[in-house]
Amino acid sequence: MRTRPTLTWTSTGEPAPRTTSLADVVRVVGERRVVVLSGAGLSTESGIPDYRGEAGSLRRHTPMTYAEFTGSEDGRRRYWARSHLGWRTIARATPNDGHRAVAELHARGYLSGVITQNVDGLHQAAGTSDAVELHGSLDRVVCLDCRRTSAREELDRRLRSANPDFGGEATRINPDGDVELAEEVVRGFHLVACADCAGVLKPDVVFFGENVPRARVDQCYGLVDAAAALLVLGSSLTVMSGLRFVRHAAKAGQPVLIVNHGETRGDQYAATCVDLPLGQALTDLIALLPGEL
Repeated sequence: MRTRPTLTWTSTGEPAPRTTSLADVVRVVGERRVVVLSGAGLSTESGIPDYRGEAGSLRRHTPMTYAEFTGSEDGRRRYWARSHLGWRTIARATPNDGHRAVAELHARGYLSGVITQNVDGLHQAAGTSDAVELHGSLDRVVCLDCRRTSAREELDRRLRSANPDFGGEATRINPDGDVELAEEVVRGFHLVACADCAGVLKPDVVFFGENVPRARVDQCYGLVDAAAALLVLGSSLTVMSGLRFVRHAAKAGQPVLIVNHGETRGDQYAATCVDLPLGQALTDLIALLPGEL
């Protein structure tokens, strides 16, 4: 029979008080079977900005939407020109202390699963090979016509060949892998089609306005259902794709723990909300947990 962590919690509909103490997180994670839900805030220390933090890109940048991408060649040209530069920055990014701490927690048996809203691949690079990529990954490309998937490196080579004189300064990288780029630079960019069917190529990520595949959502619900608690790391939970798992866990009586810099949309469902930088907080968490299970 499943047991719940000893942290008691009853929803009041009010946000949990914010704290800088990791005591509740240590207690719940120490009892194991915790699922992590991570967001863009976990990757900021790797040089990838988040959407909604103090310097979040949504304050000055409108992400590509699914309707815009599929609705016009100009929209696709704008995305791929900007992403062609931005992806190089994403590809060079390396895991930070937070990613490494999550991998260690998983390896030591404290975590039963990891769900990430990030598309940067840094959980996998840190050693969490089975992290569920809720919103996909920028290192894959999918054809919208024949559904063939391919490596982003392959597309990068083809785009370089089609645009040998393409230049531009990546002034501001965004979490979805694109950059700010002057419109006159975008206009000269040449798209390439699917090598198999000449169809439209799209990064294998979920754009704003696009649905997460149902099978992937169900997989995540399964991880949450089998867990004893949910630990949210670096997510504002503004979009429903992540918030639904917080609501689901809270409704089932599972403690929800949030470690994030700033308030989140899920604070009212949380047993505790810790406001600390993620890298240091997770490094401290590792140090506070027993060394051997």
